[in-house]
Formats: sequence, structure tokens, C-alpha cells
Amino acid sequence: MKQIWAPWRMEYINKKKSGECIFCSLPKAGDDKNNFILFTGSYCFIIMNIFPYNTGHLMVVPCRHCACITDLDTDESMELTELTKKSIQILRTVNTPDGFNVGFNLGKSAGAGYDEHIHNHIVPRWIGDTNFMPVLADIKIHPENLQQSYQKLVPHFKKILL
Repeated sequence: MKQIWAPWRMEYINKKKSGECIFCSLPKAGDDKNNFILFTGSYCFIIMNIFPYNTGHLMVVPCRHCACITDLDTDESMELTELTKKSIQILRTVNTPDGFNVGFNLGKSAGAGYDEHIHNHIVPRWIGDTNFMPVLADIKIHPENLQQSYQKLVPHFKKILL
């Protein structure tokens, strides 16, 4: 039997679920630090993924609740694209990845955990970041916790000008 200790998950497990869309409720909560929101623009915001594929996994999310990229208006689309570009630039500076996976999961069948509110994933990648642990043991190792990543990234995101 495999035993994996992840004591930080108990807070999430015990948390009362509201049924609200997290991408609508978290920005309104006014607690960007604890919600890992790095930047809020006029039409979109940038948030860290709290269940990241890799260290520095970010999401650019429209402020307006919509399910598909085709529902975005021109201003939302332009800001989403610009914030995606700026996020990649900042991650290149701070984390020096070798590459990125960037994109949307549109619909549950495409892997969207929140399929009613679109979000663009930005996943930094490093050569060799897929090792034997996920393949053989179904375990992903993250070398840095979310709070440390947030503290490293947030000063750069505060400098964004649109």
C-alpha cells in the first residue's frame, strides 16, 4: 500500500462547498493573497492553479462568467491574450522554464474541471520534468509550495501595465 502525506488537502476537504463558480467568487472575496490572484485587469484576471501540473501553473480568466472562448467580446479576448503573453514573459524571468503548454479545456470531455467558466492554462515546462514518479507511482512532485511561488511572482505582476 502506498501512503502519501498531503496534510494541506484537509482544509480543502473540510471546506464547505458553496456550489458557486470559483472564478466568479474568488476575485470578489477581496483576498487576492490567500486566493493566489496575481493580477486583475479590466476584463480578466490571473490566478495560480492550486492543483498545479507544474510549479508556476497559472490561469488567465475572464471576469465575466462565460463557457466558451467564442463568447468573449473583442476587449475580453484582447486582454486575455495580452495577459497570457505577459504571464509567459514573467514566468520566463522568474522560473526560467524551457517551454510552456498554453491552452483551454473547453467542456468536461476535454478535461475542464470548471467547464462553465473558461480559463486559459499556462503551464511552465522543463526538459526532464516528467520523471518516473508520475509514470510508475502516480505521484507528482512539486519543488516549491504555492505561497513561495506567489511571493516570487506577485511583485512582477504588480508591474503589469495594459
